Amino acid sequence: MAGSQDQLEIKFRLSDGSDIGPKSFAAATSIATLKENILAQWPKDVESGPRTVKDVKLISGGKILENNRTVGECQSPLFDLPGGVTTMHVVVQPPTMEKDKKVASEAKQSKCFCVIL
Repeated sequence: MAGSQDQLEIKFRLSDGSDIGPKSFAAATSIATLKENILAQWPKDVESGPRTVKDVKLISGGKILENNRTVGECQSPLFDLPGGVTTMHVVVQPPTMEKDKKVASEAKQSKCFCVIL
Protein backbone atom coordinates (compact mmCIF):
# COMPACT_ATOMS: atom_id res chain seq x y z
CA MET A 1 0.00 0.00 0.00
CA ALA A 2 2.87 2.37 0.69
CA GLY A 3 3.98 2.06 -2.94
CA SER A 4 0.58 3.14 -4.23
CA GLN A 5 0.71 6.27 -2.04
CA ASP A 6 3.99 7.21 -3.71
CA GLN A 7 2.29 7.15 -7.12
CA LEU A 8 0.19 10.10 -8.24
CA GLU A 9 -2.22 10.16 -11.16
CA ILE A 10 -1.70 13.36 -13.13
CA LYS A 11 -3.20 14.67 -16.34
CA PHE A 12 -2.04 17.76 -18.17
CA ARG A 13 -4.62 20.23 -19.51
CA LEU A 14 -3.50 22.06 -22.65
CA SER A 15 -4.68 25.56 -23.59
CA ASP A 16 -7.09 24.17 -26.21
CA GLY A 17 -8.89 22.15 -23.51
CA SER A 18 -7.46 18.77 -24.52
CA ASP A 19 -5.55 16.58 -22.08
CA ILE A 20 -2.37 14.54 -22.04
CA GLY A 21 -2.80 11.60 -19.69
CA PRO A 22 -3.72 10.72 -17.02
CA LYS A 23 -0.51 8.91 -16.21
CA SER A 24 0.98 7.64 -12.97
CA PHE A 25 4.14 9.34 -11.65
CA ALA A 26 6.24 8.67 -8.58
CA ALA A 27 6.25 11.39 -5.92
CA ALA A 28 10.03 11.69 -6.46
CA THR A 29 9.57 12.66 -10.14
CA SER A 30 10.96 16.11 -10.89
CA ILE A 31 8.87 18.80 -12.53
CA ALA A 32 11.47 18.91 -15.33
CA THR A 33 10.80 15.21 -16.00
CA LEU A 34 7.05 15.93 -16.18
CA LYS A 35 7.77 18.62 -18.76
CA GLU A 36 9.92 16.19 -20.79
CA ASN A 37 7.02 13.75 -20.72
CA ILE A 38 4.68 16.48 -21.96
CA LEU A 39 7.05 17.31 -24.84
CA ALA A 40 7.20 13.66 -25.86
CA GLN A 41 3.40 13.32 -25.86
CA TRP A 42 2.52 16.74 -27.31
CA PRO A 43 -0.03 16.42 -30.15
CA LYS A 44 1.82 16.53 -33.48
CA ASP A 45 -0.99 18.44 -35.26
CA VAL A 46 -0.66 21.48 -32.95
CA GLU A 47 1.61 24.11 -34.52
CA SER A 48 2.22 26.26 -31.46
CA GLY A 49 3.72 23.51 -29.35
CA PRO A 50 6.74 23.86 -27.11
CA ARG A 51 10.19 23.07 -28.47
CA THR A 52 12.07 22.69 -25.19
CA VAL A 53 11.35 22.19 -21.49
CA LYS A 54 12.04 25.91 -21.00
CA ASP A 55 9.00 26.70 -23.18
CA VAL A 56 6.64 24.86 -20.79
CA LYS A 57 5.17 26.20 -17.57
CA LEU A 58 3.19 23.85 -15.31
CA ILE A 59 0.57 25.29 -12.98
CA SER A 60 -0.99 23.36 -10.12
CA GLY A 61 -3.03 24.81 -7.30
CA GLY A 62 -2.52 28.28 -8.76
CA LYS A 63 1.27 28.06 -8.52
CA ILE A 64 3.90 27.81 -11.24
CA LEU A 65 5.96 24.72 -10.49
CA GLU A 66 9.75 24.97 -10.49
CA ASN A 67 11.84 22.48 -12.53
CA ASN A 68 14.08 21.50 -9.61
CA ARG A 69 11.19 20.50 -7.32
CA THR A 70 9.56 17.08 -7.17
CA VAL A 71 5.91 16.21 -7.58
CA GLY A 72 5.83 15.22 -3.90
CA GLU A 73 7.15 18.65 -2.84
CA CYS A 74 4.47 20.37 -4.90
CA GLN A 75 1.58 18.34 -3.50
CA SER A 76 -1.57 20.12 -2.57
CA PRO A 77 -4.31 18.72 -0.29
CA LEU A 78 -6.14 17.62 -3.45
CA PHE A 79 -3.44 14.98 -4.07
CA ASP A 80 -4.73 13.12 -1.01
CA LEU A 81 -8.03 12.16 -2.60
CA PRO A 82 -8.07 8.37 -3.00
CA GLY A 83 -8.21 7.39 -6.66
CA GLY A 84 -8.24 11.03 -7.70
CA VAL A 85 -6.53 12.44 -10.76
CA THR A 86 -4.74 15.76 -10.39
CA THR A 87 -4.95 18.18 -13.30
CA MET A 88 -1.96 20.40 -14.01
CA HIS A 89 -2.37 23.21 -16.49
CA VAL A 90 0.21 23.56 -19.24
CA VAL A 91 1.18 27.01 -20.51
CA VAL A 92 3.47 27.33 -23.51
CA GLN A 93 5.72 30.34 -23.20
CA PRO A 94 5.84 32.19 -26.52
CA PRO A 95 9.29 32.33 -28.13
CA THR A 96 9.32 36.15 -28.12
CA MET A 97 12.64 36.37 -26.32
CA GLU A 98 14.41 34.57 -29.18
CA LYS A 99 12.83 36.95 -31.69
CA ASP A 100 13.84 39.95 -29.59
CA LYS A 101 17.44 38.70 -29.46
CA LYS A 102 17.44 38.24 -33.23
CA VAL A 103 16.06 41.75 -33.82
CA ALA A 104 18.64 43.22 -31.43
CA SER A 105 21.42 41.32 -33.19
CA GLU A 106 20.24 42.56 -36.60
CA ALA A 107 20.04 46.12 -35.28
CA LYS A 108 23.67 45.95 -34.14
CA GLN A 109 24.71 44.82 -37.61
CA SER A 110 22.70 47.56 -39.32
CA LYS A 111 24.57 50.58 -40.71
CA CYS A 112 21.60 52.92 -40.21
CA PHE A 113 21.66 55.58 -37.54
CA CYS A 114 18.63 57.36 -36.20
CA VAL A 115 18.65 60.80 -34.66
CA ILE A 116 15.67 61.77 -32.56
CA LEU A 117 15.20 65.48 -32.03
